Amino acid sequence: MTTTLIRRKRSVSFRPDLDDRIAESSRRSGLTYSGWLAETAEWRLRVEDGLRAVAQWEAENGTFTAQELVEGRELARRLLHPSS
Repeated sequence: MTTTLIRRKRSVSFRPDLDDRIAESSRRSGLTYSGWLAETAEWRLRVEDGLRAVAQWEAENGTFTAQELVEGRELARRLLHPSS
């Protein structure tokens, strides 16, 4: 079974230095320019979702304590870098 992905085309403008950096990063990553932009945008949206979730949790439960922040950072390190 073949799945057809629907894509929308956009025209975007970048400073030449930023364009060069995106092109180089996409080459190093083995992605197309568009693929790199899409992957980077998805990452940014996940970060924003996470920040909103933390803000909502804090609004309902109060701000994190210093100890909770330390524990959260340590958990994030373990999850993001399991071999470290």
